[in-house]
Order: sequence, then C-alpha cells, then structure tokens
Amino acid sequence: MPFNDEKQCVGEDQPSDADSSRLSESTASLSDYECSRQSFTSDSSSKSSSPASSPPRVVTLDEVMATAKNLVNLTLAHEIAVNENFEVKHVDLPENSLASRVKSIVHQAYWDVLESELSAEPPEYDHAIKLFEEIREILLSFLTPGGGNRLRNQICEVLDTDLIRQQAEHSAVDIPGLASYIISTMGKLCAPVRDDDVRKLKATGNIVEVLRQIFQVLELMSMDMANFLIRSFRPHFQRQLVDYERSKFQEILEETPSALDKTTQWIEESVNEELLSLSETALTPGAESSSKPSLSPTLVLNNSYLKLLRWDYQKKVFPETLITEEARLQELTEKLNQLKIIACLSLITSTTVGAVTEGLPELAGRLKRISAVLLEGLCEKTFNMKEVLNSIGVKSCAEINKTLMERGLPPLNAEVQANLIGQFSSIEKEDNPIRSLIDKRIQLYLKSLLGLPSPKKCLPPMPGGLAVIQPELEVLGCQYANIVNLNKQVYGPFYANILRKLLFGEEAAGKTDASSSAN
Repeated sequence: MPFNDEKQCVGEDQPSDADSSRLSESTASLSDYECSRQSFTSDSSSKSSSPASSPPRVVTLDEVMATAKNLVNLTLAHEIAVNENFEVKHVDLPENSLASRVKSIVHQAYWDVLESELSAEPPEYDHAIKLFEEIREILLSFLTPGGGNRLRNQICEVLDTDLIRQQAEHSAVDIPGLASYIISTMGKLCAPVRDDDVRKLKATGNIVEVLRQIFQVLELMSMDMANFLIRSFRPHFQRQLVDYERSKFQEILEETPSALDKTTQWIEESVNEELLSLSETALTPGAESSSKPSLSPTLVLNNSYLKLLRWDYQKKVFPETLITEEARLQELTEKLNQLKIIACLSLITSTTVGAVTEGLPELAGRLKRISAVLLEGLCEKTFNMKEVLNSIGVKSCAEINKTLMERGLPPLNAEVQANLIGQFSSIEKEDNPIRSLIDKRIQLYLKSLLGLPSPKKCLPPMPGGLAVIQPELEVLGCQYANIVNLNKQVYGPFYANILRKLLFGEEAAGKTDASSSAN
C-alpha cells in the first residue's frame, strides 16, 4: 500500500502523534485566551510539521514536477476517501471535435494496417503478436496478486509470444483460436455488467473487428477493476487520510516554501478583522480599555473558515490547504446563497401578507418550491437577479391569490401585490436590511455549528426567520462542519504555526530564544 511507503519516505523530523495531536487541539478546541497563549507560545511543535521561513531560491523543473506529483496524489487520495461517489468513468470525446476525429483516424489506420498484414500472402504477424502480448498483460492485471495461479499459468502458456513467433515463422498461428480463448477468459474475469458485451464478441465474424472489440471491452473491464479497487481501498484511505495528507503536504512545503502564502494571507485577514472589531469596541463609551487586545486562535480560525462560504471564486485564489475541498465548498456556497434568498423572500411574505395567509402551511411550501426552481443557477454570470426576483414576486402573488380564492377569500389587491413584488426585487441589493439580517443569522448558526464537538449528534438551535430553510440548512451545515473538522485535523500543525506568528510573534520568538539560551 502506498501509505506505508510514503510514511517511510518522510524524514526523521516528522512529528510524533502526541505532538501533532497537541498542535491540532490548539487550533480546534481551545477557547480562552490564556490556554491558547500557553499552547501557541510553547515550543512543543515539531520541526517538519511547522512551516519554516526560508530565503528565496531557484526552483528546478524536477522540484516543480515532484510538487505537482505530490499534489495530484494528495488530491486523488483525499477525493477517494471523502467522496463516496468517486469513480473512474469512461470519457467520450465530443462528436466531430478535432480530438475525436484525430483519434478515429489514427485508430482506423492502425486496424487497417493489421488487416492488410493478416491478409497478405504469406501473412505478417508482427502487429498481431504485439496485440496478443498487450492483451496477455491486461488479463493478468485482473488477477489478484498471489491468487489465480492456475489461470495465470494458463494465460501465460496460451498467449506465449515466443511460441506465437515460432508459429508465425511457419504461418501456423491460429488467430481465431487465440481470440476465442481470450473471449472465454474475459467471460471468467469480467464483472456481471459486462457479460452482454463479452457475448457480443462471439457473434462477430471478422477477426480484425473481433480484436478491435476485444480491446474496447478490455478497456471497460480495466475501468471496472479500477473502481473495484477504489471501493476496496476506501476504508483504508479513510483511516490513513490525516497522516497521509499531512506528510504529502509537508513534502510539497519542502519543495515549495511558498506553499502556505495564500493560507497565511487568508488567516491574516481574519486576524485583522478581529483586531479592528476589538478596537472599535474599545472606542465605545463605557467599554473597558486594555493595553493589548487578545484574540483566541480558535475564534480566528473559525472566522477564517466562515469566510470560505462568502468567497469570490472569480477573483480570489483559494488557500493552499483547502485546495482539495474547493469544489465542494463552492457548491455549498452556491446552495447557501440560494437558501439565503429563499429565507429573505419567506420573511417578506410573512410580514407583508402573513395575516392573510396564516393557517395555510401548504402555501409556504409551494412558494418555497417556486423560489427554489427560479433561483437555480444563481451563481452563474448570466443570471439576472432582478428579473428573477420580479418573476418570483409575480408567481407568488398568483399562487397566493389562487389559494385564497379556493377557500372563498378575496385575493390580494393591486397595491399589496405591487408592494410585495417591489420588496422581492429590493433583495437584489446586498445591503438590503432583510438580506443583511438573514445573512447574520445564518452566519451565527454556522459559527455555533463549528463550536460543537459532534454536529451530527447535537445541532445548535435554529435562529428565528430560518425555519423555512431549516432542513436544508441543517444538512448543509453538517457537510460544511465535516469539511472544516477534517481540514483542522490534517492541517492543524500548519495553522498552529501561522497563528503563533500572527498572534504571539514576538513573545513566542523571545520565549524560544530564552529556552535555547538556557539549554
């Protein structure tokens, strides 16, 4: 398994489990300043897990390639472990595209050459022998190591290329017989979903077309085997994920010392925002003044994570330590923005026409579905928010009037409808009071969620005004908290060092120097 090998390749400075656990806890569980101060100014961090500053240097191509390989391996392992639906899929090139035409022409030329060689007098078998050799290796790759010795020996004997070459010298190669054996073996090794594909091979008469289709089915079988291995190894990946990702990122950091620049900038923004908030509080009349503002590392880090759900993916580069979660967080951000607008529209509806629609719970569900459908694609560049909000207003008024008339009640008058549609349209502005209120309450809920040890078992109370989106927000919140908690486990030591420098830089350095001198 690659995990064992990778762990052996890490240098002797790799942190112990106790050190890593202590640093992770300092960023994930400490809440008061004094405890955080002791943890972040202590010299218990390991050398390799803490990003060390280094002078600028020239990065070679080999180092760049090694970093890229580590990043690919890290990303792939992470995706396999956290994404239950991850699998290898067959990708078809777009029809009539340049790549598709080139592939078709090259493949057709190859099979045409093979057909001409087998049709020659006497036949030429050079390409055919190479094909059988490749088929043999593919079939052997489907066998488990140490198992299937009888079938392995049989495949090697029947598809022995040296023997086939000797037969070719005497024009005695039984191509149809070899193809028949290959098809029979494929039937024994393939997944049940490929049984029909294998049966169709036997019905093909042209031997070159048979070989061509054999390769197509072998490609699908290889994909099936890859997905089977992914499913089999996923539990192991999940158990080893934290250590594996941390060691891989440490290797990336050693190859590229600037690999934490964006992460540092991301955390530093939260530090500056918290300091500004504290300074404004200190200027408030009646507030107690202190000589130096104190920040909790846990608070700073959680606020940094909250910023990810308001990230501008078009303009800002994502932190390096969260690159494996960028797609998932972007998807959650898009869903959250949609839920935020739905909550705003629901609040406006209840305050504007709540007296009329009171006692009609099914109406609220229908209005929610109307909003959700029209808000699809909210984050796309071509999305016209003002136009969509106006359409939601018109459809909502029509649905409300329909419900009222079914119950023998008078519909909304023109003035109320115009007022409702106008308030819906005003949600387009980000500084809209209702939109700001809903946003603050959602942020409060998510912030409370990050403070819980196990979000799935005990969810925080839902703030007022969010009842209409409560089921969706709870699911989204748990997904978000799982991403954050896993990220803290993996990159806690790196965050600890960054926070130590940003929050206690001078004191931490002085304490380290003092302890070094004492020794």
